[in-house]
Amino acid sequence: MPSTTYQVGGAVRDALLGHPSNDIDFVVVGSTPETMLAMGYSPVGKDFPVFLHPKTHAEYALARTERKIGQGYTGFSVHYAPDVTLEDDLARRDLTINAMAREVLDDDQLGPLVDPYGGWADVQAKVLRHVSPAFSEDPVRILRVARFAARWSDFTVAPETMDLMKQMMADGETAALVPERIWQEIARGLMENTPSRMIEVLRECGLLKQWLPEVDALFGVPQRADYHPEVDTGVHVMMVLDLSAKMNLSLEARYASLCHDLGKGNTPANILPRHTGHEARGVPLADDLSKRLRAPRACSDLAKLLSYDHTTFYYLPELTVGSVMDVFKRTDALRRPERFLELLQCTQADTRGRGGDFPNHPTPWFEAWQMLLKKVIEMDHQALVAKWQADPAKIPAILHQARCETIAPALIEWQNSHKTKMA
Repeated sequence: MPSTTYQVGGAVRDALLGHPSNDIDFVVVGSTPETMLAMGYSPVGKDFPVFLHPKTHAEYALARTERKIGQGYTGFSVHYAPDVTLEDDLARRDLTINAMAREVLDDDQLGPLVDPYGGWADVQAKVLRHVSPAFSEDPVRILRVARFAARWSDFTVAPETMDLMKQMMADGETAALVPERIWQEIARGLMENTPSRMIEVLRECGLLKQWLPEVDALFGVPQRADYHPEVDTGVHVMMVLDLSAKMNLSLEARYASLCHDLGKGNTPANILPRHTGHEARGVPLADDLSKRLRAPRACSDLAKLLSYDHTTFYYLPELTVGSVMDVFKRTDALRRPERFLELLQCTQADTRGRGGDFPNHPTPWFEAWQMLLKKVIEMDHQALVAKWQADPAKIPAILHQARCETIAPALIEWQNSHKTKMA
């Protein structure tokens, strides 16, 4: 029986949406590993037969089916054989929009759309719908649905798919998820156009409360309406998160934006809607979340720094020179000015990510902090150190005093021109 090659999955979907795609995969129906090797393909992977094209190095997988034999995303028995059909292979995929294919013709052109599960109709209707009940066998698919929702914010999750996701939660299937896979999908979702949609989907199905309870706890927590017309803390954080995406910030900055107000989730009820001290309270919560997700250290560190100091930047009109230097020291700004800029950008997103007219609220301190840091960095530190090398114990205090004296005139001048405190 001659084999047939199909382009499948993301590339087919993205072409229908009119989007470029780097997600190009192929399925070969009617072939065997021996045949693929004889044609010069190189094998990769251990769980099922995937091969690299001898010239393009694109991935070609033999058509296969899967059978659930245990918990988690690894608990599958894979079957591949020449008699496995394209429809069989597509049936194991997560969403209908990912279960479409086009035959690769002899001239490398693509044939008509093969769409046994209604993916094109769901693309047109902008619906994320599972292909079959087998969706429930892999809990990672919940995270993938949420990530796709973040990519296409105008797509909705089919009610029956959301019900199935909730049932997976109730059945305990998501307890088998490993932190590395969760972080992988969360990180990818944070880098999509509207990451708040990922959080919304995870919250609706219950996975947010299970794996990111610190974030889930923010929804329904009130804030002062004069500073936050949107009132709800969770809503505010989603606005900040989406603005960080609109500003094209890094993964580290987007994760920090997600974590910046975690301390408001455990504010004592008797002081609401004020959140006195939420900055410091949020630091251990951000640390706990990062450890649970096994987030990279760069993400964890920025999240804790932003949690502690995200309101400090607003108060530059009132800060002393010593307080400014304390911020530079806490954030290691002299050695890591690029990361300090990320903190400023996150705080800018925090200021503007609110209801009412706050999205257009000016942030004059944004440039001022950079200006002050630049003055400190450009000081002749080596000359000072050389002058006091005979008495090294005094060097830290001497450096601190010199830095304060360097930025004091610029800070005072700026403060005199910005009397109004930024809220």
